[in-house]
Amino acid sequence: MEDQSQILTGAGAPASDQYFQPPQERELPDNAFGKLVQEGRAIFVDTKNRAPEYVGNGLACANCHLDQGRKANSAPLWGAYPMYPAYRKKNDKVNSYAERVQGCFQFSMNGKAPEADGPVIAALSAYSYWLSTGAPTGQELPGRAYPEVPEPEGGYDLAKGEQVYTAQCAVCHGADGEGQKAGEDYVFPPLWGADSFNWGAGMHRINTAAAFIKESMPLGKGGTLSDEDAWHVAAFMNSHERPQDPRLIDGSIEKTRDRFHANDGVNLYGEIVNGQMLGKGI
Repeated sequence: MEDQSQILTGAGAPASDQYFQPPQERELPDNAFGKLVQEGRAIFVDTKNRAPEYVGNGLACANCHLDQGRKANSAPLWGAYPMYPAYRKKNDKVNSYAERVQGCFQFSMNGKAPEADGPVIAALSAYSYWLSTGAPTGQELPGRAYPEVPEPEGGYDLAKGEQVYTAQCAVCHGADGEGQKAGEDYVFPPLWGADSFNWGAGMHRINTAAAFIKESMPLGKGGTLSDEDAWHVAAFMNSHERPQDPRLIDGSIEKTRDRFHANDGVNLYGEIVNGQMLGKGI
């Protein structure tokens, strides 16, 4: 039975106690397992440099899973690991946790999947397992996903999204979504273009991006945007070209949209925006 002191959801509970609390660094054992967990955390926060052969862009796992994979309502690792194996509509099969992480490298990292029995997956799995210490298995914990944000009644508006982006996002992510670097590494990730996630990543869905933005952006000021503005700016972000979906069928955007994108949330893959069909890739 799970430790109820770690899972508090009652009304009036302090915000810090509403969600499962993963272990602290001081609790990490000083042994081989502890070293493997530390390597997993290093890969998680500095993915391009720690696993360069599998990463094809400038992103790190921690760009979407904030606070080193700890933050509730930001797809924390402690909310994901105990839910696998699980069926995923994305590939129409029951996935192991290793397969789920492999998909992140293929799509969000625009790279290639590390070997399921190799050192990168071993380290990331160990880190996820450790963060989940004491969590129940097969139970959807509060805070495990990005909170859903309802679509505006009138739909999203790209022009309004551009205004929100200019006012709230460009200072960190650049006027053209190119991100900001310190040397060769990004301190703020690119949101579109050649060095961002590809058209197969979950974040290309406007509803997913809106949920992430509403909860956590601008950085340190999550929850300050209205639901409508979160949708508008998410749509604006995802109305720009990015690397191609690696599942491209016969070089056809239309076939790929029909197979993978038509029923995959709200997205603009294969749609005409500003006179151009999105999805050609970079």
